Amino acid sequence: MPFNRIFITRLVLVFFGISFLNHLTAQPFISQKDIFVSGTDSYHTFRIPSIIVAPKGTILAFCEGRKNRRADTGDIDLVLKRSFDGGKIWQSLQIVWDEGLNVCGNPCPVVDRETGTIWLLMTHNLAIDHEREIWEQSGEGTRTVWITSSIDDGATWSPPKDITASTKASDWTWYATGPGVGIQLSSGRLVIPCDHGEAQTNKYFSHIIFSDDHGQTWQIGGTAGDKTNECQVVERVDGSLLLNMRNYSNHRLRALATSADAGLNWSAVTYDFMLPEPICQASLLRFTDEECGDRNRILFSNPASNTSRILMTVRLSYDEAKTWPVAKILHPGPAAYSCLTILPDQTIACLYERGEESPYEKITFAHFNLEWLTEGEERIGK
Repeated sequence: MPFNRIFITRLVLVFFGISFLNHLTAQPFISQKDIFVSGTDSYHTFRIPSIIVAPKGTILAFCEGRKNRRADTGDIDLVLKRSFDGGKIWQSLQIVWDEGLNVCGNPCPVVDRETGTIWLLMTHNLAIDHEREIWEQSGEGTRTVWITSSIDDGATWSPPKDITASTKASDWTWYATGPGVGIQLSSGRLVIPCDHGEAQTNKYFSHIIFSDDHGQTWQIGGTAGDKTNECQVVERVDGSLLLNMRNYSNHRLRALATSADAGLNWSAVTYDFMLPEPICQASLLRFTDEECGDRNRILFSNPASNTSRILMTVRLSYDEAKTWPVAKILHPGPAAYSCLTILPDQTIACLYERGEESPYEKITFAHFNLEWLTEGEERIGK
């Protein structure tokens, strides 16, 4: 038995030694593969990408499958494709949620690292109701908040459960989860970035919902200032949270707010002058930190223009999203929503909307390493 333990230990050391050496000697690379293409799989359009890596390393790429048209309402299903080999081959399309002719969308998954459960937050409304009608409370129904989960790397999903009562205030009308991903804080709290509208104020707000019991129950956290909307959140190394938000003010810049109490309250809204936006969703994600890695790194992606949804760009920050010294363009043409994730080998993936005439022609999986992003100037462990 002692010999076996020593042998296994040596194998582990050799494995991690090779992995570390690979990072030190890796060459810059990028590959891009279209995962969802409009007009295929019986769907008119695919929109609203979300991507996450499951506990066993399976990549899960979610989006909305819009059955008959490109519009934000109508017959919309929440769909999924999975990859078991780092994004080289993708399995056939799965339907996670199809509620007849109605809207099932806004995917925002989070993995509980303690239980291994994948929680997927979503929203629903009647197909006949448009956003403005929901906002004004003049439609047949409203937006509701739902959740499903998987314990087998996304192969199967629990029946969707309505959690509107605990996650939506009575005076809120419009509502959206994410889109993008949620995070788990160092404390274990699960956090889902969301947004909502208030009919009486005619304003949009970003907010979060959270769970402190591994996804069993959810409640409303703090709300950021008005004229904010779709958002993503990251935990900084000092324990504070940063909310990066779509912005409807006169500033064509990403809006920011911070929280010192795990999302219960948010600071006044400020703007990041290094992050232009054309009023669109964006992605924000921690890559590494000094405690578990070699350096603090945060990633950001969006269409980096203040006039049009073009120039899908990935940025890198070394100072907890205060500055963004590194930027590379994934696609110079039409591009819109995006979502970042980190693969088990410490390479990066960005699932994003792109096209030649319109941003909504396809959803593409871009896979690249830190060496490509920094043009060979930096490696993990350097």
